[in-house]
Amino acid sequence: MTQHYRDEGIPLIQTKNIAEFFVSDSEIVKITRDFHNTLQKSKVKFEDILIARSGSFGKASIFLKTEEINSSDIIIIKANNDVINPYYLTAFLNSNLGVNQMIRFASGGLQGHVNLTILEELKVPLLERDFQKNIEALVKSAAKKLETANFAYVKAEALLLNTLGMADFLPDTGTVNIKSFKDSFAVTGRLDAEYYQPKFDELEAKIAEKHELVSLGSVLTLNQRGAQPDYADEGLPVINSKHVREGEVLLTDNRVANLPDKENSLYIQKGDVLINGTGVGTIGRSAPYLHDQKAIPDNHVTVLRTSKLNPIFLAVYLNSIAGKFQVDKYFKGSSGQIELYPKDIGCFYVPLVDEAIQKRIAEKVQDSFTLKAESERLLAVAKRAVEMAIEQDEFSALEYITLQAPAVH
Repeated sequence: MTQHYRDEGIPLIQTKNIAEFFVSDSEIVKITRDFHNTLQKSKVKFEDILIARSGSFGKASIFLKTEEINSSDIIIIKANNDVINPYYLTAFLNSNLGVNQMIRFASGGLQGHVNLTILEELKVPLLERDFQKNIEALVKSAAKKLETANFAYVKAEALLLNTLGMADFLPDTGTVNIKSFKDSFAVTGRLDAEYYQPKFDELEAKIAEKHELVSLGSVLTLNQRGAQPDYADEGLPVINSKHVREGEVLLTDNRVANLPDKENSLYIQKGDVLINGTGVGTIGRSAPYLHDQKAIPDNHVTVLRTSKLNPIFLAVYLNSIAGKFQVDKYFKGSSGQIELYPKDIGCFYVPLVDEAIQKRIAEKVQDSFTLKAESERLLAVAKRAVEMAIEQDEFSALEYITLQAPAVH
């Protein structure tokens, strides 16, 4: 299938994009329209429910867009609205009652595979239509908050690009750049041609027109990669590359670990910036850590700490074209075994942007984080209300919804 992938085209949902309730837009690949049209059975429509056959076992997403889209290795459920509300069904499938049934029917537990036979075995209580509509209202409200959160982050990115004078920047596509020995290897120690692509110099010069540039290492108090965790049944959540999304650190599905040397071990704390140091597609991806819970980085995640730049601003900058170009410039290796080492991250240049603008960018990202947290809370309320309605009664579940989400109810 990879021969049909394109930079532009029809989005293709894969198992890695299936999350609780909503499809993740992270790392969405695209396929040609011609190939899309040959995959009639895997086309996804509005309010279809999507379950990964493997990989994201025990999660169900409801698709709430109207754009053309396709899927790979995904089971598509089309709920009969005259019988069952698709939002309620999605909440049930993500609840403990739904997940536990899938685990029980699947071979291999959480590492098992979902198939149509498993889904046919699931027992789904048909609760009152009014109650199902209450669950629908919760899920729709959560979806709206998530959409607003994503828009707030886009506005932060736009403000950054405008500040750097890069809103309309088009990099040089040439691959030839003539450098003397004293201006190349004698300074950098690099002989690979990719390091000297003209677009890197052009972008740096563009940003330098408006802002003083300094090395990232000069404004950091910590630049350290984590170590292989000592996983345990109890301890602190471990952050690995899959948890570091662009602009967001996930605290879901984390394994936990203990640190043998609690005095000298590396912790992630609120206000740190995390950057992935390995992997095609994930290398260089950055996010501010905005959670109160301390965490542990694994050996693929580098922790950056600074008191001279707003850390949220720094994360947005690292995810921008300026950061991505520098990742492309400094990473080492090939054929999937690529690395971005802390010492090379320290060589990145960063602009000394006015503190007031840094704060405005950070506020938009913080708004995004708060809205996402509220979206997640509403979805948790929806799941718990479904469980209460089935295990106790619908009246108790409605009281719970009223208490936890009065504005939605």
